[in-house]
Amino acid sequence: MHTHIMPKNPPKWSEKFGYGGFIHLDHHKPGFARMMQDSKFFREIESNCWDAKIRIPEYEKFNTQYQVICTIPVLFSYWAKPHDCLEISRFLNDDIAEHYTAYPKNYIGLGTIPMQDTDLAIKELERCKEIGMKGIQIGSNINDKNLDEDQFFPIFEACQELDMAVMVHPWNMMGKPSMEKYWLPWLVGMPAETSRAICSMIFGGVFEKLPGLRVCFSHSGGSFIGTIGRIEHGFNCRPDLVAIDNNVNPREYLGKFWVDCITHDEKALQYVIDHVGSRKVCLGTDYPFPLGDLEIGKFVEEGPFSEQVVEDIMQNSTLDWLGMTVDDL
Repeated sequence: MHTHIMPKNPPKWSEKFGYGGFIHLDHHKPGFARMMQDSKFFREIESNCWDAKIRIPEYEKFNTQYQVICTIPVLFSYWAKPHDCLEISRFLNDDIAEHYTAYPKNYIGLGTIPMQDTDLAIKELERCKEIGMKGIQIGSNINDKNLDEDQFFPIFEACQELDMAVMVHPWNMMGKPSMEKYWLPWLVGMPAETSRAICSMIFGGVFEKLPGLRVCFSHSGGSFIGTIGRIEHGFNCRPDLVAIDNNVNPREYLGKFWVDCITHDEKALQYVIDHVGSRKVCLGTDYPFPLGDLEIGKFVEEGPFSEQVVEDIMQNSTLDWLGMTVDDL
């Protein structure tokens, strides 16, 4: 339920819009491309990052049929002018829709929306629903604004009303400029970003006000579950700072949202299961990127987990989160 894809030939948005910061691809050799942010190299990707057909046999090696696909977070473009971001979102969403339309037994789509503009975001959310997507992917913050900000609540409210799932993925990592060495933004910043998102939605009362909102947090919820004791203690010892918008203990929300299983560690995964239950842990991979689980849940299947736990992670939890049943496949 957590894989990334992008168009093979996205427009050079910087040339179209007249300002920089956007990603384009430099297909410098067969089967590979450089992601370029203007003239700055960002990442090299392979054809499985844009070619829907070749991804299918790569998944079949691990007895996996379906992939939930969504864009790469660096393409969110929340910092862009809102109508420009809307145009980019529509382009990315149409590309994803082409894949699940061509391969309906292999792909399920999540859209991206211009979160920096509430009205435009809801407009594109509604279109995502119309073209057959099961939900959206959003960032852990929106231009450094936390997810409890008032401007985002109508978007979450619309997601609940439209029965659209939400996946929260870390991006725009806090502290990134001061810790570039050792890949720390990805190793330290990403887990912190996800905890930031969960705490914001809990303490801001989003889950309390919208009990039907189905949210899944990437990378096993980042550092949130591992630090729930500290977070709860802060809630109890300084309610004047923490419980100002929602007086419900944060521990009460464990099991009310989903996380993926990307821990790369059996004991860490068991710890997550102990706290949220296996029915709230989905098979995530972050495919096709190297920091992900590119053996597609092999450590889950070979780990010390019961058949029921494995079945929940491999299928049941994702169907619950997406609002689907086996009959919908």
